[in-house]
Order: sequence, then C-alpha cells, then structure tokens
Amino acid sequence: MQNITAVKWLVENMQRLNQHESPEEWNKLFEQAKAMEKEQIINAIDSQYNYDSWPKELPTLGEQYYNETYNK
Repeated sequence: MQNITAVKWLVENMQRLNQHESPEEWNKLFEQAKAMEKEQIINAIDSQYNYDSWPKELPTLGEQYYNETYNK
C-alpha cells in the first residue's frame, strides 16, 4: 500500500462515492479506513523494534499499545 494516511484515503474515496450510495457502501468505506488507521498506528510503533526473536504467539508492542489505548 502506498504511504497515505487513513483520513486522506477516506476523503478521496468519499469523493468518489455518490451521495445516494447505500449505507452498506459507506460503512464498508469507514471500516476500511479504520483498519488502515489501526495498521498505521501499529506499524509506526513496531518500526522502532526488532522482532526477530519475539515469540510469534505474543502481540507486538504496537499491537499491545493499540489494544490498551483504543480497545478499552
């Protein structure tokens, strides 16, 4: 994926959708943007660490941060 923020991606895609699109289409767009934002937050934190010896069954520090901060 190219380097674009979730908000910018959302705005660009909202401009393409017709205002008469179904609520499902709008919800799909919002869910995609939320998933992008989550990935960007996790990647920003994880890029600071080396996970070569990190146990695969444990969440990364980025995942831990996201879950503690946003999944309250």
